[in-house]
Amino acid sequence: MKIRQTTNQGSTLLITLVTVGIIGLYMAAYLNLVSNQNLAITRSVHWNSAIPIAEAGIEEALTHLQFNPFDREANGWTVDERGYTKERHLGEGKYVVTISTNYSPDIVSKAYVRKPLSSDYLFAPRAVKVVLTNLAVFAKGMVAKGKITLSGNVQTDSFDSDDPNYSTNGQYDPAKRRDHGDIGSNGIIENSIESSGSVKVYGRISTGPGGAVGFSGDVSVGSQPWVNEGNTGIQPGWSSDDMNVQFPNVELPFTGGAMSPGPGTVGLTNYSYVLTTGDWELSNLSLSGQQKVVVAGDAILLVTGDVSMSGQSYIYISTNSSFKLYVGGSTSISGQGVANGTGKAINFNYYGLPSNQAVNFSGNSGFIGTIYAPNAEFKLSGGGSDSVDFVGASITGQVTMSGHYNFHFDESLLKGPTRGFAIVSWNEL
Repeated sequence: MKIRQTTNQGSTLLITLVTVGIIGLYMAAYLNLVSNQNLAITRSVHWNSAIPIAEAGIEEALTHLQFNPFDREANGWTVDERGYTKERHLGEGKYVVTISTNYSPDIVSKAYVRKPLSSDYLFAPRAVKVVLTNLAVFAKGMVAKGKITLSGNVQTDSFDSDDPNYSTNGQYDPAKRRDHGDIGSNGIIENSIESSGSVKVYGRISTGPGGAVGFSGDVSVGSQPWVNEGNTGIQPGWSSDDMNVQFPNVELPFTGGAMSPGPGTVGLTNYSYVLTTGDWELSNLSLSGQQKVVVAGDAILLVTGDVSMSGQSYIYISTNSSFKLYVGGSTSISGQGVANGTGKAINFNYYGLPSNQAVNFSGNSGFIGTIYAPNAEFKLSGGGSDSVDFVGASITGQVTMSGHYNFHFDESLLKGPTRGFAIVSWNEL
C-alpha cells in the first residue's frame, strides 16, 4: 500500500529547515561577535600592558643616568645617531629605550607587545617620552650654607667658556659678560660696604626662607641694564627667599693604593712635586719661596692635613690636564696660587672634606676652578690696587670677600658635576 505525503507535511519540514538555518546563522553571527569581542578585549589588555613595560624602560634609563651621568655607554647601552639605546625583554613584551645625547636629556621608551594568539608584535609600539633637566652642583656662582659678606670693590657676573658668543677663545671677556653671576645662601646674605667701595652683582640674590639682605653703600644687584645704568639697590624681581639646598659632605676619593709624589723635572723646570695621572696622597702640602708643583695628567691629590702656599710658590696645571685636590685640614693660599694652564674651571676642582674648616685666598693671584667645601669659611682678600679674578664657582659654609675681586661664574659648569636629573614632563607619544 502506498503512503502519500501530504502538502502539510512538506510545508512543516521546510519551515523547520528554514528555522534551523536562521538559528544557525544567528548562532554563527553571535559566536563571531563573541570571538571579535574577545579578540578586542585581549588586544586591549595587551595594549594596556604596554604602558608598564614602557615605564620600566624609563625607570632603567633614569637609574642608568643616576649612576652613570657621564658614561652613558656603560652597562650594555649602545650609541648611534638616535642616542644611547638599550633593549630588554619582559615576559611576552619588550621595551627599547633611548637616552638623547644632550646633557639634559630626553628619554623615549617604546613598548612592544605580542598580538593575541600570535608570536608577532603589534605593528605600532606604545611610547612614552620623559624630558629631564640637569640638577647641576654649581647652578650659581657663589653659594654658602650661611652668611655671605661682601666688602670693598667687588663685582660678580658670568660668561660661558663653551660659547663664543659669551667668551673669547673660551676666556672671560668683559664685553661679552652675562648677568647670571648669582649669589645664594641658605641663611642670610649681609653686605657690608665701605663708603669708598662698591658692589656690583650682575645676577640674582637668593636667601633661605625668611632670610634677610642688608645693604649699605654703593650696591647694585640686577640685570646688565640695571647695573650699567648706575641704579642702586636690588632690581625688582631679582631677589628671592626660597633657597633650600642640601650640601652633602665630601667623601674620600680613595681608601688606599695612592702614591706619594716627589720632585722631578718637566720641560727643563724643576718642581718640588710632579703629579701625573693617578692617585696621590700627602699628609701636608706646604710650599714657600720658589717651590712649585706641576700637574701633568689627570691627577687626584689627597692632603689629609693642611695646605699652605706663600711667597712665589704655585701649583701649575698644564694644558690638557686636570686636577682634583681633596683637603682634610685648613687651606691658606697666597703668592702665585694655582695657575690653571687649561683656562677651564672644570679642570680644577677643590674638595673640602668635613674636617676642612677654612679656605683662605689672599695676594694677587687669580683663580680658575671650582671649590666645594660645605663646612669651610671661605675668605677672599687682597688685590691691592689691582683687581683679582675668580673664575668658576664656589660652594662653602660661609663667604667673606674683601679687597678688589671680580667673581666670574662660568656657565659651562651647568654641564659639569651633577646632583642628578629632575623630570620636567612625562607624556605618551
